[in-house]
Amino acid sequence: MSEAGKFLIYCIEMYRRAKHISGRDAYELFRSTNADDYVRRSYGALHTTGEQYILADIDGYISSRGKEI
Repeated sequence: MSEAGKFLIYCIEMYRRAKHISGRDAYELFRSTNADDYVRRSYGALHTTGEQYILADIDGYISSRGKEI
């Protein structure tokens, strides 16, 4: 598995914990909003930041797609 793929799993798990949702729900949210693709494409920049920034960035991306938790 690529480093970007591992990072995506980390982000989904972190998001799940922060939002108190199931892993399946987090995964489905990432897939339905293309946040999974966004995280992979943004790996170079995102993996060097902290959890709070990553969560805020992903939240912003998901919100821009019309979804919120």
